[in-house]
Amino acid sequence: MRDATLRRIDEPCDIRLGWTDEALARWRELGTPIATGRVSRLDRGWSSVLMSLDRPPVRARNIGADVAVGDFVVVGDDGERIEHVLPRHSAFVRRASFEGNRAEAHTIAANIDVVMLLHGLTSPPNRRRLERELVLAWDSGARPVVVLTKVDLIDDPAETLSALHDVAPGVDICVASGITGVGVEALRSYAADNATIALLGASGVGKSTLVNALVGHGRMATADVREGDQRGRHTTTASELIRMVAGGWLIDTPGVRAVSLWSSGRGIENAFADVFELMDHCRFRDCKHDEEPDCAVNAAVADGRLDPRRLLSMQHLVAEEAALEAEQRAQEKALDRRGVRKPKKP
Repeated sequence: MRDATLRRIDEPCDIRLGWTDEALARWRELGTPIATGRVSRLDRGWSSVLMSLDRPPVRARNIGADVAVGDFVVVGDDGERIEHVLPRHSAFVRRASFEGNRAEAHTIAANIDVVMLLHGLTSPPNRRRLERELVLAWDSGARPVVVLTKVDLIDDPAETLSALHDVAPGVDICVASGITGVGVEALRSYAADNATIALLGASGVGKSTLVNALVGHGRMATADVREGDQRGRHTTTASELIRMVAGGWLIDTPGVRAVSLWSSGRGIENAFADVFELMDHCRFRDCKHDEEPDCAVNAAVADGRLDPRRLLSMQHLVAEEAALEAEQRAQEKALDRRGVRKPKKP
């Protein structure tokens, strides 16, 4: 055994790590006491695992295990590898970016309570990207929150806030500045009771600066912005679970250039709740919203209540999801023919 931290322990799990009642119940089902912790970082086959806030993380091999930052895991008695990943109560998942793995999932963060979707106010927010992010966030099982950063660099965010309420119905939209601290306390409140927040945003939206403000110290490196558009350079290279000084946890993720869907449960329905509400009033249940009579969706487009680009975006996402699901089914059949068994998801 390489570290006394990995001995079987008599005390319960350190609930300060963000343990939920559900996770604790799963832990007990394995037969306590047992060496269990939370993954704080992944590095090429190795996981850094926090066993307690009072001890430094241990490093264990994760080869063959489907592990993500934020997972609760069981470390073997010898301290060499992760033996078990507890079932997740939420996971932010997108399609793998590598073209050869289009039918493979990439879990960005696990066991999260709130997903904060960051967009910079110094350039017009990308509404279509935000719609995609909201689909993924709703499907994660966590609560989505939109955060508009760099509020210190503009005169008035009111117009942008008003415009985005139509894109994110029913979702909290906050403004914040990692430089001046405006809005930071409001964001910290989402991590009450040791909850976990995940931050997602494109490179250059001020994410690392906001992370430093949220955790209360200069944890993440930052880069200078370009004078032309006030966009920074990508500085986060790996997802990491970080403890906030005031309590709670934050998972910072590398800047995501492409937001690719994985598999939607009710994500599209939640992200486009306004459009689905209109659909309930169409004359025909299978209305395609094309030229059918008494189509409530087309009526809303005609009188200006619904942006036609939003309807088109939803239709594209539905088609993309259907195509991805077909790819997944084809891959599963191919694996079955070769006798390959896919690993179970936590």
